[in-house]
Amino acid sequence: MNNIAIEARELTRRFGSYIAVNKLDLRIPRGTIYGFLGPNGSGKSTTIRLLTGLLTPDSGTVNILGLQLPAQAEQLRTRIGYMTQKFSLFGDLTLQENLQFIGRIYGLGRSVMKQRIEELLTLYELADRRHLLADELSGGQKQRLALAAATIHKPELLFLDEPTSAVDPENRRDFWEKLFDLSDSGTTILVSTHYMDEAERCHYLAILEAGVKRADDTPQNLMANMDANVVEICGPNLRQLKQQLLQLGQVKSVAQQGVQLRVLVDRAVTDPVSQLRRDCVALQPSHQLAVVRPSLEDVFVMCTGDRS
Repeated sequence: MNNIAIEARELTRRFGSYIAVNKLDLRIPRGTIYGFLGPNGSGKSTTIRLLTGLLTPDSGTVNILGLQLPAQAEQLRTRIGYMTQKFSLFGDLTLQENLQFIGRIYGLGRSVMKQRIEELLTLYELADRRHLLADELSGGQKQRLALAAATIHKPELLFLDEPTSAVDPENRRDFWEKLFDLSDSGTTILVSTHYMDEAERCHYLAILEAGVKRADDTPQNLMANMDANVVEICGPNLRQLKQQLLQLGQVKSVAQQGVQLRVLVDRAVTDPVSQLRRDCVALQPSHQLAVVRPSLEDVFVMCTGDRS
């Protein structure tokens, strides 16, 4: 069996004169969690709709689980799950009724559906709420219900479009543990997010900007191979110091985090601490400088147009 779940080449989609996805290449192994990281308007949702067959590309080729899109989109339907950013189940139906309705859509038999619903309600800690209306659930409970509905037919491939945008950090963490369980059982997952901590959890990650893929690798490799060194500076007058540092040609970005500045310095500079002390007259002896580990946010800043 082919070990690639998703393969796209030169995938392009326009809306009038606007290019939402621009010559995108993807190659996603089965059984992995692959992330799309990018701001609103970067093409994450449009790409997911193209890969699920909900949108037709203007050009390029798409192969999903061995099927060609859009020609074989109908055959793909029962092999994938899709969870949207906005809660899309029926608020005036109970949890159990929602899952029964989705189960019927996927053609599950009565006995199989009953067993599967019991499994999911228990797995996602919703069994004691089965007779509540979906509208009565908290944000985290709605999220778990939506994931249960998206996986009721045991899909080979699961698409999640910013699934945790409306829940608290604890529920987000629990949700990701469930995703790793699904991945461990063989489900391939493509998830879009704008949270850096979530992106760092993915096995592989693509950074998107304005419909273009700016980077694609494991989060660890993206950080290790970033084209800049990171220097943290602690001391007085950080706001004024930031403006001075931004005037230096070797400085790519400066951002304040709490009581320190995080400075991205061109990787060609072999000793960034000494170089900054020589070139920035605003640095005082009391300022403490240290080279630190890059973060995924640093990678994102270097890959995209954000230089503030």
